[in-house]
Amino acid sequence: MAEKLKARLEAILPTLRTLGQWLVLSGLAGAACGLAGAAFTWCVAQATALRGTHPWLLFCMPLAGLIIVFSYRAAGMENDSGTNQIIASVRGGERPPVRLAPLIFLGSVLTHLTGGSAGREGAALQIGGSISAGIGRLLRLGERNTNTIIQCGMAGLFSALFGTPLTATVFAMEVVNVGHFRYAALFPCLLSALVANAIPRSLGLPAEAYHLGGLPQLGPVSLLQCGALAVLAALVSIAFCVLMHEAGHLYKKYIPNQYLRSLVGAALVILLTVLEGSGDYNGAGGHIIELAVEGQVRVPWAFLLKMIFTALTLGAGFRGGEIVPTLFIGSTFGCAVGPLFGLDPAFGAAISMIALFCGVVNCPLASIFLAIELFGGEGLLFFALACALSFLVSGRYSLYSSQRLVYSKLEARLDQP
Repeated sequence: MAEKLKARLEAILPTLRTLGQWLVLSGLAGAACGLAGAAFTWCVAQATALRGTHPWLLFCMPLAGLIIVFSYRAAGMENDSGTNQIIASVRGGERPPVRLAPLIFLGSVLTHLTGGSAGREGAALQIGGSISAGIGRLLRLGERNTNTIIQCGMAGLFSALFGTPLTATVFAMEVVNVGHFRYAALFPCLLSALVANAIPRSLGLPAEAYHLGGLPQLGPVSLLQCGALAVLAALVSIAFCVLMHEAGHLYKKYIPNQYLRSLVGAALVILLTVLEGSGDYNGAGGHIIELAVEGQVRVPWAFLLKMIFTALTLGAGFRGGEIVPTLFIGSTFGCAVGPLFGLDPAFGAAISMIALFCGVVNCPLASIFLAIELFGGEGLLFFALACALSFLVSGRYSLYSSQRLVYSKLEARLDQP
């Protein structure tokens, strides 16, 4: 009996050691990312408020661009590929240096302060990935464990900013190799996301959440309406991905000098802002998202303007993320187009927002969880259908060129044997 008990204890010792290891490592990564996320959220909010109080800061955008380019060049990271580098590093590629964290932090705050069209979550993935990679180097973790702790950092800072720990966990696991989950990372990423989420919330920084209005009764007609809108949102996601990649390519082709590129990009954003007049498309545009999910859109083509502003900003070398602009584009598109299919504009905004997010990141499970954490579980079947259709229709397009689709989305074709 004693021998059997001893054998069973010896059998579970590796599991207990692994559990203890990741309790410490994930907790450490989550705490570091939670503090960084709280600081980043506060700084971006202050920058946005300051720009709202002092609209003339828009004309400082060329100076901000020069500072961003200089800081990256001085740090030897002028060729940094942003979120793509973080995604690639999870597969064992070049590890992001710790100095990336302050660089993207400063660059994103300056972009928001001066009216560039950018979000926060893409920057968060870079900050979290670089911090956790630094922890991995400091503790001399092996390659597989370093890959996992980088995912912990991605999940942690995403969770700290958005307040969506489950979405952050699944996104960090799903975005790297679409179609392949390494379940060993589930507990570490979730723990990191939970710890990181608790810190900003304890400091009084709110999580993102919206009221789901206009929910239709579940039935064949409402499902068809929802599906039609999701397909259109997927097509818009393709257009956004193409525009983002082509903008960066054209900037580099015709303006090789990074300093001049930032000046031209800033001038274009300033010119468009003055011509447009409202200032709705500068910064992340969170207030416009709130209006859209309440059923209000100021102009039907708001989604197109946000696409152009974001491509001009990020393509020129300004820093920030693409996720919040994606939510802006999706919500305003759905609010304007949803009623054409007989949907309430508020519900159309919610469906299109989640569908377009799914289309640009190719993460259907994370997108479904995002819908639940942002809107609650009432419209779950509608959101699931929208994500499934958007994932299929968006094909191989993605905001992240380093993302790998392990399996073809067309594997279920009937003409295949």
